[in-house]
Amino acid sequence: MKNGYGFGKEVALPFAQALARTTEALAKEGFGVLTEIDVAATMKKKLDLDLPPYRILGACNPSFAAKALAAEPSIGLLLPCNVVVRQDDAGTVHVEFLDPQPMFRLTGRAAVEPLADEVRARLARVMDAL
Repeated sequence: MKNGYGFGKEVALPFAQALARTTEALAKEGFGVLTEIDVAATMKKKLDLDLPPYRILGACNPSFAAKALAAEPSIGLLLPCNVVVRQDDAGTVHVEFLDPQPMFRLTGRAAVEPLADEVRARLARVMDAL
């Protein structure tokens, strides 16, 4: 994955298993999944498009969210941490994480930088566990 706002990797797992393992690994790092958006099902329903499986997980670590909100009340615009589990047209499954460091830098508040660093480290451990 090559962009300035996320990181991720390909996993040698079927989509459903990758989704389950990602959710389990997030829980081990203190993240709950607040939302789950089935992008493929939504595109089928709304536009009659057939897409490979694609889910967006809205992951949240309540302790870090509380600290971030205390430092910057409007930071809720950048929460929760999105995690994507998707399958491409070739059948390869990808797990991708929104990088909190560039997102939280948008606040211009030094108090959120250590939080972003810790959240990124935890998400990196989730990725490594897959």
